[in-house]
Amino acid sequence: MNAIEIEDLSKSYGSLQALDKIVLAIPEGSFFALLGPNGAGKSTLINILAGLTRATSGRAAILGHDVRKEWRQARAKLGVVPQELAYDPFFTVREMLTLQSGYFGFGKENRAWLDELLETLGLAEKSDTTMNHLSGGMKRRVLIAQALVHRPPVVILDEPTAGVDVALRAQLWAFMRDLNAKGHTIILTTHYLEEAENMCETIAILDRGQLVVNTAKKELLSRHSWRQLRLQLLPASGLDLPDSLVEKQVAAPAGELLLRLHREEDHIGEVLTALAQAGIKFSDLKIHEPGLTEVYRELTDKGKNHD
Repeated sequence: MNAIEIEDLSKSYGSLQALDKIVLAIPEGSFFALLGPNGAGKSTLINILAGLTRATSGRAAILGHDVRKEWRQARAKLGVVPQELAYDPFFTVREMLTLQSGYFGFGKENRAWLDELLETLGLAEKSDTTMNHLSGGMKRRVLIAQALVHRPPVVILDEPTAGVDVALRAQLWAFMRDLNAKGHTIILTTHYLEEAENMCETIAILDRGQLVVNTAKKELLSRHSWRQLRLQLLPASGLDLPDSLVEKQVAAPAGELLLRLHREEDHIGEVLTALAQAGIKFSDLKIHEPGLTEVYRELTDKGKNHD
């Protein structure tokens, strides 16, 4: 069964088409990245899944439960860590989690899980502190705990590490890896592309309300045709490139040579031999293989006019 199924999903606000016939299936148990620039439609899609926004047309389901026709069952299967900080400032951390737990019909029997969440997310010492006395990072931790109080099998993390310190970020990802290993489906939206590249198995990219790509990370990264060769030149090095490499040179700081090479056509060994024959000498070299950032920029109009 798919954790999430989306069929021809569209959402418009007057003349603005926020989502345009999105078709997407997210397998149960996957660690999935939903990426895109600001205004791409990610938040609209999440809000439809969470029942906060109604689609103009199409269908969305969570573990087989239609988000409109079976909204109670669908919401019980889903936990969302929102991008915006929203909380009651006068409740303590434990009261917030207990209240959220009660919304899903859990009582005292859920205390052990709440205690585990407080401990895992570094909130145990702040459990009796009111929300208005917490730092921004601590408030973010509470939102993460809130989304997990009912042990949802599907978890959406909407920019979960925005404004979060390095220690919590590592703690959060270790926790999410553990949840995923136990069978939970994790869906991540983030502008920190290195997080998506490190954590996720499958990546979908939205741009201007349309699904640009949805594929395995390995396959997506292989689509980028270019890599860079950076050489630290010796003072006595020659500077005349062989004709075959002149068009491959790109701007670089003084004392360096930077070449943009085709991954299939330009073999590193042959390039280095040609450089040596031209009298170009170097003390160090680095090869930069393309990552998700390069692919993302190509697929979203090379990142123009985006964040």
